[in-house]
Amino acid sequence: MSDHATFKVAVVQAGSEVMDIEKGVQKTVRLILEASQENAKIIVFPEAFLPAYPRGMSFGTVVGSRSDEGRKDFFRYWNNAITVPGEETEEIGKAARKAQAYVVIGVIEKDIDSSQGTLYCTALFFSPEGELLGKHRKLKPTGSERLIWGEGDGSTLPVFSTPYGRIGALICWENYMPLARTAMYDKGVQIYIAPTADARDTWLATMRHVAVEGRCFVLSCNQYLTKSMYPNDIASREEFANLPNELSRGASCIIDPLGNFLVEPLMGKEDILYANIDLTKIAEAQFDFDVVGHYSRPDIFQLTINEQQQKNISWHK
Repeated sequence: MSDHATFKVAVVQAGSEVMDIEKGVQKTVRLILEASQENAKIIVFPEAFLPAYPRGMSFGTVVGSRSDEGRKDFFRYWNNAITVPGEETEEIGKAARKAQAYVVIGVIEKDIDSSQGTLYCTALFFSPEGELLGKHRKLKPTGSERLIWGEGDGSTLPVFSTPYGRIGALICWENYMPLARTAMYDKGVQIYIAPTADARDTWLATMRHVAVEGRCFVLSCNQYLTKSMYPNDIASREEFANLPNELSRGASCIIDPLGNFLVEPLMGKEDILYANIDLTKIAEAQFDFDVVGHYSRPDIFQLTINEQQQKNISWHK
């Protein structure tokens, strides 16, 4: 049992400061401190909150060609992505320490130590002491996301033991990967965090399924985003003309281990969702179903996870 069986969590449904990392970090810090005023011990932000989930942008790409204007949009996106660790993670860590809370936030990460041009969709984990505990890189970008993000590997699939239970995260459609979910369950996840860019009813059904399947609390966090939040001078701005003003309706929610909404999906605005978590409900829910315990069949099914970092071989004389 956790040191704190009951505590409060916060799910931040907000839109990015699109392509402006400085303003984005300022907004992040402000929202962390706002959630701390409600005594939230775990504070969750959406997928790609810094510097943006670039919904609606084509980056000048069609099959077989890329435009010069699209390359400029990509450079702007890349230039506002963050290094991990770096100046931005220091600022978020300071806010987590001031809030005395665990913070999980979706960022776009550039790894300048290995590949200058590749970006990763990443979830970062901060402790109440302000320490960057670790990260999870999205294993498989979805659809056209593959044009702008690289793939993570099994070396960033952490579940962290905290006084508020075991915390882990999968990002957006990774949650449709049964074996990725099983890896989280096998690591004992209790607070299952799902930063996302999906606001559809089918996503909400998935989140309820994950809660019931994993017998865990699920914190699903999405942005509320409109066209007005985008800079006017991006190359693909004309492509927005036929898009609805509301690009993402939100639909963040908090779900208990039996699939019930503790906080119903929030639509149509920026806000912070709060819920009180009672970890004793996990054992109660596992009474009749424990996916990696008494309901598993390891004599039939086994899962192997490659947690080695995947790198090109370096040859040195």
